[in-house]
Order: sequence, then C-alpha cells, then structure tokens
Amino acid sequence: MPALPLDGIVVVSCEQAVAAPFATRQLADLGARVIKVERPDAGDFARGYDETVRGLSSHFVWLNRSKESLALDLKADGGAVMGPLLERADVFVQNFAPGAAERLGLGHEMLRERHPRLITCSISGYGPSGPYRDAKAYDLLIQSEAGLVAVTGTPEAPAKAGIPAADIGAGMYAFSAVLAALYDRERTGVGTHLEISLFDALVEWMGFPLYYTGYGGTPPPRTGTSHSAIAPYGTFTAGDGTEVVLSIQNEREWAAFCSGVLERPGMATDPRFDTGARRVANRPALHAGIDAVLDGLTGAEFLGRLAAAGIAHARRREVAEVLEHPQLDGRWTAVGSPVGELRALPPPIGFPGRPARMDPVPALGEHTDAILAWLAASAT
Repeated sequence: MPALPLDGIVVVSCEQAVAAPFATRQLADLGARVIKVERPDAGDFARGYDETVRGLSSHFVWLNRSKESLALDLKADGGAVMGPLLERADVFVQNFAPGAAERLGLGHEMLRERHPRLITCSISGYGPSGPYRDAKAYDLLIQSEAGLVAVTGTPEAPAKAGIPAADIGAGMYAFSAVLAALYDRERTGVGTHLEISLFDALVEWMGFPLYYTGYGGTPPPRTGTSHSAIAPYGTFTAGDGTEVVLSIQNEREWAAFCSGVLERPGMATDPRFDTGARRVANRPALHAGIDAVLDGLTGAEFLGRLAAAGIAHARRREVAEVLEHPQLDGRWTAVGSPVGELRALPPPIGFPGRPARMDPVPALGEHTDAILAWLAASAT
C-alpha cells in the first residue's frame, strides 16, 4: 500500500478526554504512529464516559482508533520509559492540568533542551498566561466564557452547542499547528513548542458575534436555527410536517424564492421585505407570509419547488437519519476494537490512491509490552 503523508512520524501523547485525542487521531489517520500514554488503573477517563458502543464509550471509540495504548504510571515509572520514548519521538502532545507536565519532568522547556528536534504541543483551557491560566476548563465552561452559549439557543433560553465545540476547535488547531511545525522542521532542522488553548480556539470561532457586538452595540440575537442577520434563513415546515432548512443569501435568490417557491412574486418588492435588513427587521411578518403558503404544500412539493428555483436547502434530519444519509452510501467501513468490528467513516482528509489508516481502537495497555520491547531493542 502506498505510504501515507505521516508514515514514519512518531507521536507520543499524554492525553485524555477530547481535545488532545482528537488532534492525535487526525495525525494517526494520516499515517503517524501515535503512542497513547494512559494511567494503568483506568486509562483515559473518556473510556468511562458511557457504555453505548457495545460496552465501550462513544467518545473513546470516536477519538482513539489507530493508536497504541501504553499503560504507564508516570509518577513511578515515567522517567525510565518516557525518556527513551521521547528520544524516538517527533511530536509530544499533552493536555495535563496546568503545571502537571513540569511536575512530571515533561515541561516543554526541559524536553526541547534535551531533544532539539522534538515538537512539543501543550493543549490547555486558557493558555500559559493570564488570570485564567490555572482555571479548570471543560468544554461547557469554555463555551460559556467565550460567549458561544450566549448566541446559541432561542430568544427564551441560551443553550450549549450539541457537540464539544471548544474541544474540537482546539484539537483541530493543534493538528494543523503540528503539521506546520513538522514542515518548519524540515526547513530549519529544529522543533518548536506549540501552545493551543480551548479558549483561544473558540474565541476565534466567535469572530462574527464579537465584531457584530463590538461595532453594532448589541449582540446578535439567539434565533434557533434562524440567522441573526439573514432572512429567510432556517427551518420551515410544510403542511405535512416535513421540516426543511433554507437559506436566502441575496436579492436575486429572494426574488426567485418569491416567484418560484411561494408563487407570490409581489412579496419580493413589498417594502417590508425588499432588502435583507428589512426582512430581518420584519421577520415575524415575513415568516407568517411564508408559512401561509407552506401550510398548503406537502414536503415533496416544497422540496421540488426549492430545487426548481435553485434555492439552497436541506432536510432537517435527526441523528439516526444521518446514519442512513444517502451521501454516506458506500463510505461506511469498519474498525476493529476490543468488542469486535465497529461501523466507522473514513476521515474527511483523503489522498487519492492512499486509503486513510483505519486501525483498531486499543484496549487499555494493549501495546505496553510491544512498546517496551521496541525501546529495549532500539537501545542496543
């Protein structure tokens, strides 16, 4: 099989939960050898989040395929194993609590002095400085501090995002930063240290609301699946209960929607609705006019008109429906696990002719003996 881009790269990760495991799984997908260091007693605490995947945690299965699990007590045996392991590593990732890496002798300054080519990546809640540097930082807490909760939900109540947005954002920035650092090392011959924080990642993603609030004087309102600055945009329901999400992006599309979907071309020039800003300002009346037409249409008729008019739209699907999404036909594959083969999707990043690595999800400590034997053999 042709080599993947990161074949030969060794990543050692003292990781748990979501952000760091998400970053290193992307590296493993591209061929890197990822050695996951876990506590011997219970391992990554995400192993115990739930038991829905035939007794395994859904989070752990999602985040940890194609990795090797090394069970290691870092306080008792860390020095004897981590030293030789990091001599052979290209990348070291950790998301310890603040100060823990230094107490374990794994601080980035010490490691990079010993291993100049090593790339170190620390993932934390708020970064190494500032008044919040030592604060505990779980995904919901960061969503709250960064304002994501404030702009998510309905006018009546805020809500957190349904996925761990802060963790995923930090994981993706860590992944891309490591790739950039590997490229930089090819030019300079030396590694570097990377600091990634959940807070910085999510504040970056909050760019639109921050600019909107800072310069407009008021925050974007919570509008459910609607958009604070665009209308019509969001979920609309046909007479038979079919929920469809649509998006009007400009005046040309608005005119096409009025004539081709609503069959009310006069709405396009109604002075309440003839600009984007007026449609937003008069959203209740706008929706009432749209709903009056949709009440007389079936879902199939509504979807057919949207397609014929060239209006961007989608079905609002439940999670179970996504599992059977027609766009995923032929993409499902399988990965091994301690409980047998599990259904899985290949990663979004693909290279023609080079299938992504899709190795099993490891049991706790499954590779400990093999890794220790590899270190012993390579030391002779």
